[in-house]
Amino acid sequence: MQKQPRTPAAWVSAIPLVVLTLLFYVVIRCFGGDAIYGGSQIALLTASSVAAILAIGYFGCSWQQLEDAIVEHIRSATSAILILLLIGAIAGTWMLSGIVPTMIYYGLQLLHPSYFLVASCLICAVVSLMTGSSWTTIATIGVALMGVGEAMSLPEGWVAGAIISGAYFGDKLSLLSDTTVLASSTVGVPIFTHIRYMLYTTVPSMIVALAVFAVAGVLHDAAAGAHADLYAETLAATFRITPWLLVVPLVTGILIARRLPAIITLFVAVVLACAAMLTVQPALVNEVAGVAEADFFSNFKGVLVTCYGSTSIETGVPALDELVATRGMGGMMNTVWLILCAMVFGGIMTGSGMLQSLTALFLRLVRRTVSAVASTVGAGIFFNLCSSDQYISIILTGRLFKGLYEERGLEPRLLSRAVEDSATVCSVLIPWNSCGMTQATVLGVSTFTYFPYCIFNLVSPAMSIFVAAIGWKIERIKTFER
Repeated sequence: MQKQPRTPAAWVSAIPLVVLTLLFYVVIRCFGGDAIYGGSQIALLTASSVAAILAIGYFGCSWQQLEDAIVEHIRSATSAILILLLIGAIAGTWMLSGIVPTMIYYGLQLLHPSYFLVASCLICAVVSLMTGSSWTTIATIGVALMGVGEAMSLPEGWVAGAIISGAYFGDKLSLLSDTTVLASSTVGVPIFTHIRYMLYTTVPSMIVALAVFAVAGVLHDAAAGAHADLYAETLAATFRITPWLLVVPLVTGILIARRLPAIITLFVAVVLACAAMLTVQPALVNEVAGVAEADFFSNFKGVLVTCYGSTSIETGVPALDELVATRGMGGMMNTVWLILCAMVFGGIMTGSGMLQSLTALFLRLVRRTVSAVASTVGAGIFFNLCSSDQYISIILTGRLFKGLYEERGLEPRLLSRAVEDSATVCSVLIPWNSCGMTQATVLGVSTFTYFPYCIFNLVSPAMSIFVAAIGWKIERIKTFER
């Protein structure tokens, strides 16, 4: 007879998390920003092996049960991996075609260091609100703004924090956002009701973020922006700068607004950038291909290398050379490797029941409205830490607390808002979460570097608990206006 698995004890279930935390601490101390190149992956696999040993030897789980959970977690991350690879291709083609250099060039003309952080946050918020995609906003507009910020000698952590804050603000409130739809549908709240209710925590959080970015911009030494003129002149001498190149991001935005699947939209963006690269920057294509005279084969080689490989253009300014260098799809492979390892850990923790055992602790803390919201926020962050995926975190948190909110007479829209204020916005702050890994790779800034400056993402969970504590727009009823 097959052995019946034991119910995991919470203290035993916490052992893999403790091991993972300690390993990450040692890895980061040893490797610093290079931890993504293998150290973090080994840490995740080691913690996974500890979880598997406990699950099989102590709780009586079968390996097949764990393997099925791992496969399911990896399957859920497949779309994110494909998007990540396409973003790598966009990084290469949008740079070599002159799209990003053009955006940087005009950005240097229009923006000033004293208000750059606020402007970056607002620009990303508007774009993300219209497109519903924080990932796409960061991978396109965000990359260009990072270049402008670097040209102005602004700290990369502050720039990345402003970009991410704005992108996630728009993502939370957009009708086109998959996380917004997922959070509302999981709890059973109409989408418009969900968005309207989020305004009470999201807008104050954004106001705090903008205030911090405004003060930081004023305190920044504007004289450091003297490099901007040199960068603009060098970009104009290296790339052909023309406003016609902005048609590509414009078309990309239109496709996103029409709610085409992200993979299709990003693929079209790559194709358009390749066409622009051959049309506008033929000399750079030849340089990448390593030939002096252009023909069909050299053009073909140059385009493919730009999509999948590393490229470097000599501008005469070392700092700018580093800025316009790209890694293509190949540069995303360490992140893909990290995502796969994170999904293995999340799968074992879920399949063994250890994750469910740990989450039961949150339910014991619920006594009043504020404790219900605080427990929901804590669970959303906790699931992001354990499952390494924001979508899984949203679903698990919503399902875990839905019945409890109904029993306590709390509005379901309060639950859906708390889920978004934690599971959605905090995912980008965790280095081994798919969101944190992706944005760190895309922006070229480690998660630990931009973490303290993602003001909106840090304030949102606290704001959700604060609003619940003062009882603003919170009613103990089971039916509400739709």
